[in-house]
Amino acid sequence: MAKRWFWLMGIWLTGVWAVAAPVDDLERFLNSVITLSAAFEQTLLDEKGQVSQRSRGRFYLKRPGRFRWTYETPFRQEVVADGRQVWFYDPDLEQVTVRDMDAALGSAPALLLSGEIRLGERFGVVDQGREGKRAWIELRPKSDEDVFRRVRVELEDGRLVRMELADNFGQLTRIRFFDMALNPPLDDKLFHFRPPPGVDVFKG
Repeated sequence: MAKRWFWLMGIWLTGVWAVAAPVDDLERFLNSVITLSAAFEQTLLDEKGQVSQRSRGRFYLKRPGRFRWTYETPFRQEVVADGRQVWFYDPDLEQVTVRDMDAALGSAPALLLSGEIRLGERFGVVDQGREGKRAWIELRPKSDEDVFRRVRVELEDGRLVRMELADNFGQLTRIRFFDMALNPPLDDKLFHFRPPPGVDVFKG
């Protein structure tokens, strides 16, 4: 009887630890996303750890491969992906840069959420533990050509709340998501971009 109890207890504990792994939470969240909308706050820190820029805006996503970052403050900017290309629009400069999805490494947060990246193929995945309702995962790019040397993801109650991206120039980008809606109805037109008349368009 004692052997059977220990055997059953071992199976139960194995199951508990498997469910409790933070990377499982991340995989489960990513697999649940069809559409997504959220407000965001982005903070850029320089190589000395000093805040060099703060910005806020809205983020929208629709799988497969479509997303839209709308920066509202301090400057208006748009980053729009239609599934094939990513458009970077700066109204103040009156210019647009367009890149193929595969080349748009600077949009790693959105690409991660959009399902265009397979975690195990693109990253080494490291569980960084959990505390209460929060869990942390670090993603380390396998390619030396990646813009980012690590991406740290924070989940709360199984939902994404923060991302931290360290680039190869010593800069750190922190993105906090709030007012998140999972799988809301989103019009396809939200992910179409047509350069305004008179705007310069560059191929990146």
